[in-house]
Amino acid sequence: MRDVLDELLQWWRAGDTVGVGTVVATWRSAPRPAGASMLVGPGGQAVGSVSGGCVEGAVYELAQQVVADARPELQRYGVSDDDAFAVGLTCGGILDVFVEPVSKRTFPQLEAVAADIAAGRPVAVATIIEHPDRERVGRRLVVHPAEHDPPTGSLGSERIDAAVTDDARGLLAGGHTGTLTYGPDGERRGEGLRVFVAAYAPRPRLIVFGAIDFAASVAQVGVFLGYHVTVCDARPVFATASRFPDADEVVVDWPHRYLSAERDAGRLDERTVVCVLTHDPKFDVPVLEVALRTPLAYVGAMGSRRTHTDRMARLREAGLSDAELDRLASPIGLDLGARTPQETAVSIAAEIIAQQWGGRGDRLSERDGPIHHHDPSDPSDSSDPSDSSDPSGPTPPDRT
Repeated sequence: MRDVLDELLQWWRAGDTVGVGTVVATWRSAPRPAGASMLVGPGGQAVGSVSGGCVEGAVYELAQQVVADARPELQRYGVSDDDAFAVGLTCGGILDVFVEPVSKRTFPQLEAVAADIAAGRPVAVATIIEHPDRERVGRRLVVHPAEHDPPTGSLGSERIDAAVTDDARGLLAGGHTGTLTYGPDGERRGEGLRVFVAAYAPRPRLIVFGAIDFAASVAQVGVFLGYHVTVCDARPVFATASRFPDADEVVVDWPHRYLSAERDAGRLDERTVVCVLTHDPKFDVPVLEVALRTPLAYVGAMGSRRTHTDRMARLREAGLSDAELDRLASPIGLDLGARTPQETAVSIAAEIIAQQWGGRGDRLSERDGPIHHHDPSDPSDSSDPSDSSDPSGPTPPDRT
């Protein structure tokens, strides 16, 4: 919803009802992730996308129907075996789309949620997308991470609200959006109730140490990938905003001191990426010592094989264990044959993406099997909707 929030909020403030289709679960090669949304405005305007074009027409018609009937619907879209030109995903993926009417009456908390998102305050929106009692479908609960900040709205009972609040806070902490399954009254073991949790957390961080030309390209690619990018260097003559126009912030400080302060202030998490590009032991060894002892998504360091060997020896002398050193990506990046700073930045970004999603970095044309990798920590991402481990529960109606 984040990508279409401005348009949605404009219609909401005007008192209009908008048809909103949201991807709530995906399997195999679905082109859009859970949380991707499409709006159908009061004048028939279409904004956003749930599949990159594959099923937009069907979702558009369903959204108009949902607004007219004031009744949310959950539909599954996938490839038609009988007719290659029927509504379906040409890429071979399957996705569940929840289509609902959104207005001031159905979503009174929307403006407050939008304010949280704009301010970078974590917030999660939990919506019932399936329940034996059809009247409960579409009910909503807005959850914040702090226990002293009670949720607003209700999913129908204290037991459901308590269970979903706990789980939504867990998803929010990890920056995950996904669908959760419970018994009809929120029982942990059971099915029949499916709740989609859209987690809106601040952008993950990419911290680049070393104000060199490669850092400018890494910052540019990092912003493109959706990171909040910080460039840090102890040398004020090099660490300037004019040299790094794409970075969100440029900091003049000793790298290890800055990273330690950010860790102690709670501004690092398991989504944070650290790239050490200084290849100077007086800078990179102290900051790597901090980074490798902090639970981060990725820690990489630039340098030649000789620099890497020397760096590893210094880190061992500093007391780092083999397990901690195994977390270090050094020399940084995938072997793409990169030469320029821009190509090197792509190489580094490719390694970060591969580590995040379990990719191997080989050519897709030389592989068989699914293109996309299953993320076991993401409850919205399943390898096969017919698998008994599918977290989505009962299969919704199929529109192919």
